[in-house]
Amino acid sequence: MIKKRLFPLLALLAAAPLVAAPRAWVSVAATAPKGSYVIGNPAARVKLVEYASYTCPHCGHFARESAAVLKGKMIASGSLSLEVRSAVHDRYDLVAAMLARCSGPAIFPRLHDALFAGQEQWLQRAQDFDSSNGQRLGMYAAAAQYRAMAQGAGLDAIARNAGMTQAAIDQCLADPKVAEAVVERANAISDKIAGTPAFEINGKLVQGIDWAKLEPMLRAAGAK
Repeated sequence: MIKKRLFPLLALLAAAPLVAAPRAWVSVAATAPKGSYVIGNPAARVKLVEYASYTCPHCGHFARESAAVLKGKMIASGSLSLEVRSAVHDRYDLVAAMLARCSGPAIFPRLHDALFAGQEQWLQRAQDFDSSNGQRLGMYAAAAQYRAMAQGAGLDAIARNAGMTQAAIDQCLADPKVAEAVVERANAISDKIAGTPAFEINGKLVQGIDWAKLEPMLRAAGAK
């Protein structure tokens, strides 16, 4: 009896069309021409650019406040992509931005989220470390300063937890070309925006707004 029912079932399964699993866009990233990363569907109707600083409290608040909808719905649906461009404010911001740049597209979405999720904690560690070691740090070469700051603030641990190896972290912080690229990009951004966070929606610059004002603008542009 069971066997008689099994064969028609197998025939139905064989005839059923294969449906591709939906893409997990929130964990998909690609490298943009100038070294920043674009998270989400590259063919998304809405292309959002965020100019952000990892030490900017307003940027941290925006990241936490917007995550459920911006990433959980808009990016996840494939209707919006997010390009993150680092507007560096200070030297710990520089170290964080260097690690983010070096992380690569497979790791960047996790590291970017982790830097903002733990922002208050690692910033406090950075302040404590700087107050005890600030003068001594000034005697080090740049690469040694970056390594010490990453360890002192706990940025290296955040990067490892996101998937970077210690060797990749060390190589990143020792490479002067990485720091130069981040600073050059940040200088160009500073001439364009008044502060962080700032945004572009399909190429149109939008400044001085929070998530409550940005969300309806994104929906009007077609984000779901």
